[in-house]
Amino acid sequence: MYDSAATPGPELVITNPEPGVAVLTLNRPKARNALSLGLIRLLHEAIASSGQDTGVAAIVIAANGPVFSAGHDLKELTAHRGDAGGGRAFFETTMQACAALMQAIVACPKPVIAAVQGTATAAGCQLVATCDLAVAAETAEFGTPGVNIGLFCSTPMVALARNVPRKQAMEMLLLGETMSATDAERFGLINRAVPAGQVMDLALDMAGRIAAKSKATVAIGKQAFYRQIDMPVGEAYDYAAKVMVENMMHADANEGICAFIEKRAPLWKDS
Repeated sequence: MYDSAATPGPELVITNPEPGVAVLTLNRPKARNALSLGLIRLLHEAIASSGQDTGVAAIVIAANGPVFSAGHDLKELTAHRGDAGGGRAFFETTMQACAALMQAIVACPKPVIAAVQGTATAAGCQLVATCDLAVAAETAEFGTPGVNIGLFCSTPMVALARNVPRKQAMEMLLLGETMSATDAERFGLINRAVPAGQVMDLALDMAGRIAAKSKATVAIGKQAFYRQIDMPVGEAYDYAAKVMVENMMHADANEGICAFIEKRAPLWKDS
């Protein structure tokens, strides 16, 4: 059973509850785990570090408290209204940092799993949509409510529109209403909705099953998935065929195929 870090403490807690698995826990429960510029940078750094760590095969992003993340820290943003230029420079820095974080998750060679125990809205919903896999409590809710406060969720829209059908994305963005975990699963925003006490167990189970596979093969596959997804079909097949050939030349592909033929467990070299 996963034991999350107690609060108060660092804004981001990093643990390794199982071999090959890094858990990054958002730890600003009193602020509804809002993504302050500092927390965005900490999370980006942790993703980059875990991506390069040979002992890590999968990453789980979790959160302490009843809310997964309420999105950007509106109090922090508002505090900079008094800056020169009305705060534009800080707003630009924050949005650019957030966009860089989301792209770092996609570019990370290790699969990233969101374990959502509570509400995820605005940039918090964006974070869930950006992760490779996501599991959530049946009581969790998801939304992009920026339109309700005069700040359209334009950056969350990027990840959202690449996960759910276009009409559903527009409904969430234009109405600003929350979506249940059941609907989030139905529309493809998350993989599974489970009882609240099972969220981290399922996330760790998924991470553990990924960790049992060749790191090199998983990295090849994740990169290829995101590169081909927006290509025309013909171009995608040409690219994927080249990836398959290069993958075949890797030692782990040879080992895995031989192990399958010989009916034994493979011994990965992660190369």
